[in-house]
Amino acid sequence: MESTIPQKLDALIKLQTIDSKLNEILKVRGALPEEVSDLEDELTGYETRIEKYNQELTDLELDIANKRNAIKDSEKLIQKYEEQQMNVRNNREYDAVSKEIELQTLEIQISEKRIKEGQEKILVKKEEIGETDNVRIERQKDLDSKKDELNVLLEESEEGEKKLIKEREKSSKRIEERLFNSYEKIRDNARNGLAVVSVKRGACGGCFAVVPPQRQVEIKERKKLIVCEHCGRILANVDKLPEVITTKPKRTARRKKTA
Repeated sequence: MESTIPQKLDALIKLQTIDSKLNEILKVRGALPEEVSDLEDELTGYETRIEKYNQELTDLELDIANKRNAIKDSEKLIQKYEEQQMNVRNNREYDAVSKEIELQTLEIQISEKRIKEGQEKILVKKEEIGETDNVRIERQKDLDSKKDELNVLLEESEEGEKKLIKEREKSSKRIEERLFNSYEKIRDNARNGLAVVSVKRGACGGCFAVVPPQRQVEIKERKKLIVCEHCGRILANVDKLPEVITTKPKRTARRKKTA
């Protein structure tokens, strides 16, 4: 059975009340959840950077080890060529062997230079790792502190929030899908999260634009769903202004003049 307009409005008002209470809980937490999330992402970035630096450090150390092995190989070849040099039969063979010795000597010099450069890079990389790790440690302290603060707030509001979420699920099921989707869309676009408001002092309770008297009468009649022409919020009812009781001052009798 399809709900009547008053029933739809009452269901929307109840849902809005629940959402407003949930918003109050979120306001108490403030920006803490976002700050915690941002810090976690920042720490992940530092950890990734440190892993990259460590990999680069490993590659540099491996390259140095390879260069040292190359030096040993060149030294063995030089020793071998020097022995051959003692047994050459002519100047051409002597020059050829001498050239090989020169080439291996040059290889040793190049390897030693690369080792020195690699060692300097390792020192710089270790400094970068140390600096990054120090920042990571400080940011981890900030994260732990904010997490503790957030956990306290979560514990304080957890029970009430769960209860409100269950109530919201029940309330939302009582509203037809099309209307519920419209309600959610209005809430998403509203800065204060209000999709259903009252007319207060002749104005929309969401954007404070003036609502004409005839429009207010239609809202009171509850014969159709009416939205604010300016902000699109659903106008559910019109708040009554408190009646001001005025009393006429008593008239004091005039005294008759005596002759």
